[in-house]
Amino acid sequence: MSEISNSAIEKVQNSKLAFCRFITTNDTGKNGSHQAGFYIPKCAASLLFDTPGEKGKNKDKYVEIKWQDTFSTNSRFIYYGQGTRNEYRITRFGKDFPFFEEDNVGDLLIIAQYTSENYVGYVLQSDEDIEQFFAYFNLSPTETNQLVDIKGFEQPDEKLERLLRAFVDKFENFPETMRMACGAQECYNEAYATSNNRCIRDPDEILLKWIETEYRLFKCMEEKIYGDMLCHPISSIDIFIQKANEVLNRRKSRAGKSLEHHLAKIFTENSLVFQEQVVTEENKKPDFVFPNGKCYHDILFPANELIMLGAKTTCKDRWRQILTEADRIAAKFLFTLQQGVSKNQLKEMVASGLTLVVPDSYVKYFPIEYQCTIKNLRSFVQMVKEKQMHLPNHYLVL
Repeated sequence: MSEISNSAIEKVQNSKLAFCRFITTNDTGKNGSHQAGFYIPKCAASLLFDTPGEKGKNKDKYVEIKWQDTFSTNSRFIYYGQGTRNEYRITRFGKDFPFFEEDNVGDLLIIAQYTSENYVGYVLQSDEDIEQFFAYFNLSPTETNQLVDIKGFEQPDEKLERLLRAFVDKFENFPETMRMACGAQECYNEAYATSNNRCIRDPDEILLKWIETEYRLFKCMEEKIYGDMLCHPISSIDIFIQKANEVLNRRKSRAGKSLEHHLAKIFTENSLVFQEQVVTEENKKPDFVFPNGKCYHDILFPANELIMLGAKTTCKDRWRQILTEADRIAAKFLFTLQQGVSKNQLKEMVASGLTLVVPDSYVKYFPIEYQCTIKNLRSFVQMVKEKQMHLPNHYLVL
């Protein structure tokens, strides 16, 4: 969530009344029929005035609106009731007001009231910011152009918790890791109104959100499966150790497979061609080969068009395993959730032809002189796309 969308959500949540709608060409004046300011529908008239306007009369008042937490306008709320007109508008923003440009069409306008003369305003421009605002207040894009229900909404995290519990209730034992990963993705996407298109726009962030959600889901599942055991005495040390090992082993195996499942979902949504667990030399099985095993084993297929990606939650001690998993591929990649390794290790990785891929927000944890050698997930996906764009179609099928 960006700073501006976070601020808009907080301000709306703490306001008396709030309103949102998409900016149109009529607002910006780019259609040749500028109507002097933002139109406010009658259903939101209470945002502007304590009492509705009376037909046959105009009424107005002046207020201060602070925009984007940075600048203010002394604007005019007006009801046009004379003649054939019967509408509410907000006018007078000043000649330097930045949100009446062609590019602002489709942005989300938000106005929130704090006192009768003091308001805050936001214009959210990115898809992600708009989706976050909608998700927080449980709105759909069809529910704009009206007051925001500040009190009656279910917050996304509350909705996520409810969805996770509902998922857990379907099972009497742990489902397969793929089902757990898909369940976490579905629960998060529904709670936060996130489309699969976010895998294309921001794969680094959505991957971390899915992993975090699956961890919560797994904890809920553990509470259900092992809840009775915790409420009753364990009859022997051997049984205690057996159960403890069972819990620990499941946690460790889930973490690695979980990362692979979420990466595969992101690669699929980005229309990449790949294959998991391709058998290579000495029965090695790299996590991902692009485009596939058929190309890897075809000696006529250019080796420099092949890409291999390992996936390990941590890599301080295990990164060298990647080097031996696909002999035909010289330049290898390793995706990890490790937050930083030493300069000496990075130097050795670079010398060995291994490139780390990490979530974008993790790059800062690595030594600054090596950050330029590290890819984020988005740039890795783009690199694979570019390689696959010019390949003949017969190579891009299993």
